[in-house]
Amino acid sequence: MRDKYKYIGPVYDFLSNLYSGKNIHRCKTAMLDVETVRPGSHILFAGVGHGRDAIRAAELGAQVTVVDLSETMLRKFGEAQEKEAPHLTIRCIHSDIMKVEEFEQYDMVVANFFLNVFDEDMMVRVLEHLIRLGKPDAKVVVGDFCYPTGNLVARLFKKMYWYMAVFIFWLFANNAFHKIYNYPEHMQRLGLHVTEKKHFKLLNMNCYWSILGQKQA
Repeated sequence: MRDKYKYIGPVYDFLSNLYSGKNIHRCKTAMLDVETVRPGSHILFAGVGHGRDAIRAAELGAQVTVVDLSETMLRKFGEAQEKEAPHLTIRCIHSDIMKVEEFEQYDMVVANFFLNVFDEDMMVRVLEHLIRLGKPDAKVVVGDFCYPTGNLVARLFKKMYWYMAVFIFWLFANNAFHKIYNYPEHMQRLGLHVTEKKHFKLLNMNCYWSILGQKQA
């Protein structure tokens, strides 16, 4: 399996903090608290990256599984866990998420800054697959760049801000180059009930959001 993040993976966290002022980290952990994560609940993180959100869920008592196709990202996740929470047990799967077929096994499925690596058709297929991995009443969390809203200046800024980021990952990781996705619309179209959205600002504009969807029992 070719590791697209071989070169950019080691500096992923540094770049995200530099680019967002740590808002990406806040976005990733926004839906992980004592109200949403119960001790013993099963949570899957797709495209875990450096995975401090997964560590947070494990600290809250969840049984956490992380999946990533990038060996580099899984290695960085392992280093972060060893440094910050060596006492925790977290299951790691080195695989394409589409090959994980543990359907209806998870209480929560999390896709933070993961769906944006795909073109729109593939993104919808991956999201549909993630929903299938959740139990009948599972929560599905998507954290990512916020869909452009507001006045003309705000929308232009958000689009430019997104396209600078997507260009870097297109160049160094061969990710898809595309517009910003309206995730709540896609989540609702695939049968989820969107129950909460949390926004994170840069220059007083909503640039990131975490969306919580509920699968219908």
